[in-house]
This record gives sequence, structure tokens and C-alpha cells, in this order.
Amino acid sequence: MPKDHPGAALTGYQTQKGASLLGAARIKRDYDMEISEKALRRIWKQEGLLKRKRKKHRTKQDLRAVKAAWRLFEQVDLETKDLLDIPELWPQIRRLGLPKVQYAFREVVSGLHFIAYAQERSLSLATLFASLVLRRLQSCGATAAPGRWQTDNGSDFIGSWKARKDSSFTRLIESRGLEHHTIPPRAHTWQADVETVHGLIEDEFYEVEHFCSPTDFLPKAAAYCLWFNVARKNSYKNHQTPWQIIHQRDPTVSPEIVNLPPVFLDELFVDSIDKKSQGGYDLIPHP
Repeated sequence: MPKDHPGAALTGYQTQKGASLLGAARIKRDYDMEISEKALRRIWKQEGLLKRKRKKHRTKQDLRAVKAAWRLFEQVDLETKDLLDIPELWPQIRRLGLPKVQYAFREVVSGLHFIAYAQERSLSLATLFASLVLRRLQSCGATAAPGRWQTDNGSDFIGSWKARKDSSFTRLIESRGLEHHTIPPRAHTWQADVETVHGLIEDEFYEVEHFCSPTDFLPKAAAYCLWFNVARKNSYKNHQTPWQIIHQRDPTVSPEIVNLPPVFLDELFVDSIDKKSQGGYDLIPHP
């Protein structure tokens, strides 16, 4: 390009900033240029300065490829979900006293999925849920550390936003040689893996099942989770189940890893407090 060309003065600037960030119309306006927007874009194209924006489906494919290259248990996502906003389930929650909140764990590489339930969100219950999951991973020979446990910034994971010390959840995770990562505020797409499971279990379980009592609820939830982990093939993971991926990555892991039955966390937590008050030895952490 000739040095006296109207677009030459911006070539270096565009190389640093990228034409796609500012655009021809903005640069023409801000620099009061006589050259047309079309001519600017043509010059940038000739100089290889234009970068096509990746389409959404392409971005998803790229992210899946990155995650597939991770080590097993390199990152897991945890999140809670309100069940009261599911129209098919809400009447049964009111009538039968079913749990109002779901606690969910998902291992990103394999898609391994665990859930538990409670009547509320709380730091104590999230810590208890993490403790149950960690015990299952350890007992089955799964190498969880080093790795990242990712959550949002809810008080059920980080405690009070004014707290000067790490929450009991964070302390538990770090005591096992793991890192507790929180996503940026309002960046819910960072939790896409576990959010996807929320949608699946709502479509495949909560909207179609009918329950007789809380004692009828847990076995059906356990059956769904077991089916999800050992029989439901995921098209985004080369049509494999979570157990198939785990077994391929690490054949030493026990098959029992796929079967962590859901529990009512609040009831389990109260039982653990009662045992402790009676002089029993309790391994369940609480604030």
C-alpha cells in the first residue's frame, strides 16, 4: 500500500487493535476521513487485517475440543437450582413437602453428574454435599487433585460477601489439594456444563415423573442419575456415557463412582449434629 494512501495511516493502528473492534464507520467518523467505509474495508481485507467473527456453533465446537483435552477431574462445576419454578413439579412440592432446591455436581470432561436436595440454599449444605462427593471420588480411586472446583458467587458457596476469611466450602476444597474458583459476576455461561444438566433433568425427569411421597422421590431421582451416568449417551461427547469416558481415561477407577444416591442434605446435616452432640465422631464439616 502506498504510504500516501488515505488508509495507510491507520494500518498500524488496525494491526494492534483489530478492524473488527472499531469498524470502518467508527474510524471514518472519529478520524474525519474522506475515504469511504467500503474502501477502508477493502484495504484492510487486502492487508489481511480483517478477522471474521466466529459463529456461535463454531465457538461451541472449539470450547468442546478444549475441554476434551483436559485431564479427568481437572475441572468440576457445582451449582444450585430452584425447583419451585418447574410448573409440573411445583404442585407436588407443595402437596408432598418435596425439596425446593437441587444441589448439582458435574465433572466437565466425562459429564459425570451427582445431585442432592434440600429445602433451602445454605453454606452448610453446600459444604456437606461437597464432602459427600469428595468421599465418593476418594473411595473409588478417582484422582481429584490437582483440579478446579468452580462455583458461582452465591452465599451458599462463598458465605457472606463481607467475610474476611474463606468459607467452610472453600476450606474443605483447598484441604484436599484442590482450587475453588468462582466465576465473574453474572457470567453464567461459565457454568454452561452444569447449566446444561439442569435443563436435561428438568425435561427428562421433573416434568414427566409423578411422586407419591418424599420417600418415593429419592429412589426415582437415584434411578435417573444412574441412568444418566451409565446409559445416557451424550452426542457432544462422541456418543459416549460418562462412565465410558471415565473408564477409557482411567481404567483403575471403580465402577461404583457412577452411583452416588441423592440425599436430603438438610436431614443428613441435622442427623450429623445430633450424633456429634451425643459424643459421636462426625466427619461432616460445617461452619
